[in-house]
Amino acid sequence: MSQFALPFEWPADPRDDEFLVSDSNARAVHGIEHWGAWPVMTALLVGPRKSGRSLLARIFAGKSGGTIIDDAERQSEAAIFHAWNRAQAERHPLLIVADAAPPEWTIKLPDLRSRLTATPVLELGPPDDVLMRALFERQFIKRGLDARPDLIDWLLTRVERSHIAVMRTVDVLDQEVLERRKRLSIPLARATLAAAALIAEPASKVDAK
Repeated sequence: MSQFALPFEWPADPRDDEFLVSDSNARAVHGIEHWGAWPVMTALLVGPRKSGRSLLARIFAGKSGGTIIDDAERQSEAAIFHAWNRAQAERHPLLIVADAAPPEWTIKLPDLRSRLTATPVLELGPPDDVLMRALFERQFIKRGLDARPDLIDWLLTRVERSHIAVMRTVDVLDQEVLERRKRLSIPLARATLAAAALIAEPASKVDAK
């Protein structure tokens, strides 16, 4: 799959939030862009929390005029069932946002379970290197932190590949810089993140930096 530019230029309105795209989530974005090609007027958007799934759903609703159901596992199954049927009857697109698709998402209502089985699934995968770098860069900029490229390179080899890990890492470093009034650096990051159990390096590892 070809690589999208970062940040993704959809939505084009500069007032909208940016949704960063890489190969790890491009297929889901493409599916949402081309909602008119869905086999039914509903799709499931699944992925980990903090992956931007709610933002992407809001962008979808704004651009398509469709409806969204967020955190679907915590919503009434009957309400989702009726929303699914209404979307088909009115030819009005519906995007259901959940942590995972059935059967991992346990559905008790048989009629809803059968409908979701026929519903296309758009999945936001764990961030790849391209997206991890972009997420770190954006979060550091938002907090006004001067994160040099060598620090981000260092983080990419040590931090768990997840959106939540990126957020926690930047939160911890931001707090440490504020409290200690020191410049953000690899030595500071190593000590801070190791103490917070956000990185783990072998005791025998010699880090030239």
